[in-house]
Amino acid sequence: MNYGYGRFYALVITPESQSILLYNIFVISEGLHEREFFYKDTLQVAREILGARLVRVVDGERLSGIIVETEAYQGEQDLGCHARAGKTPRTQVMYGPPGHAYVYFTYGVHWMLNFVTEREDYPAAILIRSLIPVEGLGYIALQREGRPRSDWTNGPAKLCQAFNITGAENGLDICQPGGPIWVERNQTIPDSSVTNSSRVGLNNVPEPWKSIPWRFRACEEFFLD
Repeated sequence: MNYGYGRFYALVITPESQSILLYNIFVISEGLHEREFFYKDTLQVAREILGARLVRVVDGERLSGIIVETEAYQGEQDLGCHARAGKTPRTQVMYGPPGHAYVYFTYGVHWMLNFVTEREDYPAAILIRSLIPVEGLGYIALQREGRPRSDWTNGPAKLCQAFNITGAENGLDICQPGGPIWVERNQTIPDSSVTNSSRVGLNNVPEPWKSIPWRFRACEEFFLD
């Protein structure tokens, strides 16, 4: 789905309320998502984090975007999950406490941002697949130079490039106030505006893991109505 940022992406900042209007969406910070949130079942976190705001601070500049697409990866039994091979140097962050960033390198080119979920020693995480950019648009435009706004953060590798997220952020505590990355509670997206589908890029993974509907996407219509 093309979220059509160019069609509905407009913002008005009001200094009095610190709010931002995305057509019908008021983006108002309601506080940090604390660690308790990430202790929940991975599927629940992947669904409930839609509409939240990912915040990244780079050299003192605040960048943010509304999370509109995620995928869930849950346990060693999930053959689409990196943890299927057990605990390795690459996956050890997934076995740690929830509320930490798991950032990995793929295809020798791209970084991907995940958040660790559930109890310690149980490897699970959600992949942040897509954002609607809200703050730091000048910085994001430079990071994604030459691309149209609709192509800035509509994919997991794209949003990492836009927000300058690399392996240096692997293992980062995203529940630590004042850190470089955190998630703010924002707007609840109703079930009627969320679709489920199979995860992307698992062509060689056997069933049922190849087709299990653990990809969550906010519908474009929710932002346009």
